[in-house]
Amino acid sequence: MEQTVRVKNIGLRGVTVADTKISYIDGEQGILIYRGFRIEELAQMSTFLETAYLLLEGTLPDKEQLRTFNDRVVRERRLPDFLLQTLKGWPKNAHPMDVLQASVPLLGMADPDLSLNTREANVRMAVRLIARLPAVVAAWHRIRNGLDPLPPDDGLSHAANFLWQLLGKKPDEEDARDLDVCLILHADHTFNASTFACREVVSTRAHLYAGVAAGIGALSGALHGGANARVMDMLFDVLSKTQSPEEVRNWVRQKVRSGERIMGMGHAVYKTVDPRSKILKAMSRKMGEKLGRSRLYDTLILIEDEALKELEKKGKTNIKTNVDYFSGSVYSMMGIPVDLMTPVFAISRVSGWCSHIIEEKFAEAQDKPALYRPEAEYVGDYCGSIGCEYRPVEARS
Repeated sequence: MEQTVRVKNIGLRGVTVADTKISYIDGEQGILIYRGFRIEELAQMSTFLETAYLLLEGTLPDKEQLRTFNDRVVRERRLPDFLLQTLKGWPKNAHPMDVLQASVPLLGMADPDLSLNTREANVRMAVRLIARLPAVVAAWHRIRNGLDPLPPDDGLSHAANFLWQLLGKKPDEEDARDLDVCLILHADHTFNASTFACREVVSTRAHLYAGVAAGIGALSGALHGGANARVMDMLFDVLSKTQSPEEVRNWVRQKVRSGERIMGMGHAVYKTVDPRSKILKAMSRKMGEKLGRSRLYDTLILIEDEALKELEKKGKTNIKTNVDYFSGSVYSMMGIPVDLMTPVFAISRVSGWCSHIIEEKFAEAQDKPALYRPEAEYVGDYCGSIGCEYRPVEARS
């Protein structure tokens, strides 16, 4: 009698669950593409809002389309008064990711398009979230520090306005551009955990805000969006314990040889250097030199070089730095606190989340299932074909 062999795909690794036109990764070659465009080209030539338009609409905008899209985002920057009042009543030690996730349903309640399930209405909701999530992060940071939230400056770019509302000073053009590039780099990354969470939720015909709230919840986990903060925790730990390059190398050797992970190295998809990491590496070096804070960058380079040598000795030649390795140092030099680094990730990724939600809701494929419903293999008690015998509590030993 033949036995049926069931192949387990733990964590859905390697399982294709849907088609997408939004982004593509070649993990072997280190290639990331948004709607057909290489990430390197977008980072060099595009802006975050132009990239957000590309993700949402499927094509790069012409001059008039881009101007209109920018104007729509600027008009939607202001937060509802009731949300600002609500934020002031929350515990000041609440984690920014929890605050951000809790704010999304409140924004949804006030959205006039919430009950409309058309593509156009979902794009309008996406524009509001792209505009308002940065305002939520900035407002919460000021409120928890006893400061009043700042109004948006309509004359500033998307990235510059966020830094203004967060830090209370207008950034120089170079810093604003650097943050804009960071937002481009984090805007989408195919079916990662948070994006899949968004798509799974809206496959039930839940609205866009429910999907984005789920995405933020997934991103809050240490194995996903929290990785850049863990890199900074590692870096500050190294800086506090070492005084010389050789001491840094010794620290790395001890970590790798004992089997511990180096934060920001290795990736579920990339088997070579993450293409986003190359861009952030150059940005970290440039900012360190500009601000006289090169020790952050120099220490990261020491850790990277020594870790690669040690990993090679173990035959692990496909573990390289990922997007989180250098992004934390860039954000830190911009004045962004460590616990806001994952929320900054979210204010970028919301453009990708919304694009995937809209694709999920209005997919062209006719064979797409109505909702995601994977199977699990039951390994608990069974007690035969009729199940276990229920005994009253008095009869249980």
